[in-house]
Formats: sequence, structure tokens, C-alpha cells
Amino acid sequence: MKPIAQARKVFDIEIAALKKVRSLLDGNFAAAVELLVETLKRRGKIVIVGIGKSGNVGAKIAATLTSTGSSAVVLNSVDALHGDVGIVNDGDVILALSYSGESDELLNLLPALKRFSIKIISLTGNLKSSLARHSDLALNLKVDQEACPFNLAPTSSTTATLVMGDALAMAVLAARGFTQNDFAKYHPSGAIGRAMLLKVGEIMRRGERNAIASEHLTVKEALLVMTHAKSGSLAVVNSRGKLTGIFTDGDFRRHMAADENLLSQPLKKIMTRNPICVRDTALAVEALKIFNERNIDDLIVVNSKNEPVGLVDSQDLPKLKIV
Repeated sequence: MKPIAQARKVFDIEIAALKKVRSLLDGNFAAAVELLVETLKRRGKIVIVGIGKSGNVGAKIAATLTSTGSSAVVLNSVDALHGDVGIVNDGDVILALSYSGESDELLNLLPALKRFSIKIISLTGNLKSSLARHSDLALNLKVDQEACPFNLAPTSSTTATLVMGDALAMAVLAARGFTQNDFAKYHPSGAIGRAMLLKVGEIMRRGERNAIASEHLTVKEALLVMTHAKSGSLAVVNSRGKLTGIFTDGDFRRHMAADENLLSQPLKKIMTRNPICVRDTALAVEALKIFNERNIDDLIVVNSKNEPVGLVDSQDLPKLKIV
């Protein structure tokens, strides 16, 4: 089989597996989310255990939970019996990952875990397994086949485990009322943090770089203002300094062919009225959303009095590292 055909077959098998597991969601999932939320309310944590590929997936699930405000740690199933089980406290929840539900390393750990006042949620493909029977809740991950041609290497099953972990994390996030501002607290670095922590007023062009002109100025005079500011647009204001429109180099090009007297026309006849704008107190991520949804190059920034105080140019965003 050619590589692309093989890849498509893997995708098809794993997509089918996810649809199968999705159809198996039941009341146990809702109960698991409720248990996790209550545990976190009591300042307990989520302890994830697994072995082999399940352990690797568990590390990712723990990272997703932690980054969305749900305290989670990974407990190595082997090291746990040599002292690491001390990471577990009364009131914690154990998220145990094992597709077969019969992994010796995990089953050997259960007696040590049961000495604590904890609850166990298992993610397994066998609800009749030893792990499922010793769990307070079991989530069914049964898939029809692995994507491996020998039906041996964990592929579909690990994908299902990963997605179930994501589903739990997102459901817990929603149930706890986790917000974008909360998310920003956990991601202070990188593009996510910059976009969610920075305010528009901190990234906008201001002063001489913010082109503003009266609506009574001519197009020729407006072009000089734009050139001085090295800007492709300018905010148009009335006699009270309130924003009334925007004029861009694109507007100039569109009108130039149709109006030979364009340069002498007042801006109020040429400008685009009621332009898209954003408050200076808004988060930078809100500006990003506007750029993505409205397909514009420049975004006027206004204060509470609807006076233009700055400009966000889409070309500046990569330099600010918030895209």
C-alpha cells in the first residue's frame, strides 16, 4: 500500500474508533466530571497513573488539566511502589489509564492506593477488567480495532484515551466556570500569554504614528498626514474630535479612477463611515479576533468618548509576537 493510502486508512480507522467511543459516553462520564470538580473544590488533586503508551498519554492529559486550572500530577506506576506513592493525599482522585485493564504494574499499585481515602476513575476498553471492577467509576474506551496492521500496536486505543482525557478536561473547565482571564494566568509566556494579557492600548500606534485628520481636510492633505505617520490609513474626526470615519490608501485607489478631482475632495465625501474600532482597554486577543473575522488591515482604537487614540496595524502583530 502506498504511503498516502496507508495514512488515510489510519485516519479512517482512528476516526471510526473515536465515533465508537463517543457513542459509548454515558452517565458515568457526567459523574466523573462531577467527582473531579468536587475534588478540586476541596483543594484535592487529580493523580494520573498509567504504564507504557497509556502513561505517555497520561502525561499529556495531566498537562492539559493543569494548564486549564485543574491541579493534576503524573504518578509513575513502577516508581510509586518505591516511595512515589507519597504524592497521593486523602481526598485526591486517581485517573487510571489501561486499555486492557489488566496491566500488572497498575493492578499491583491498587492496594497501596486503596489505603488512602481516594476515588478511582478508570479509562479502559474492558469494563469487566480487574481495574474497572476496583474503580469507583469506569469510562468505556472500547474500540473495534487498532490502526496497526497487526492490530497490536496501541494506536486507536491511545487516541481514544487522549480524546477522552481532553473531553474530561474541557467538561471540568466548563463546570468550574474557567474563563479566558483564568487561562491567561496559566500562560503568561508565549503568544497565548501576550495576546491574552496585553491590552490594546499597550500595542497600538500612538502619537505621530497615529494618523488623524478632520473630515473637512482634502484628500491631498489627508495623504500628507498618512505619509508623515507612515500609515496606510487615518481616522477621520468631526469638529468635536469624535470618530466619524476612516480613510485608507485602498479607498484612495478605488476612487482615483472614477474621480479626477479626488485630491480636492473633502474627506467626509470619500471616507468610510462607522468604521470598525476597538476600545483601548480591550485585550489584544479581542483585536486579533476582529482582524480574523473582518479581514481588515488597520483597526482604529478609541477611548470612552469615542475619540481615536491609536491604531493597531495588522503588520505590527508578528513583531509583537502575539499571532
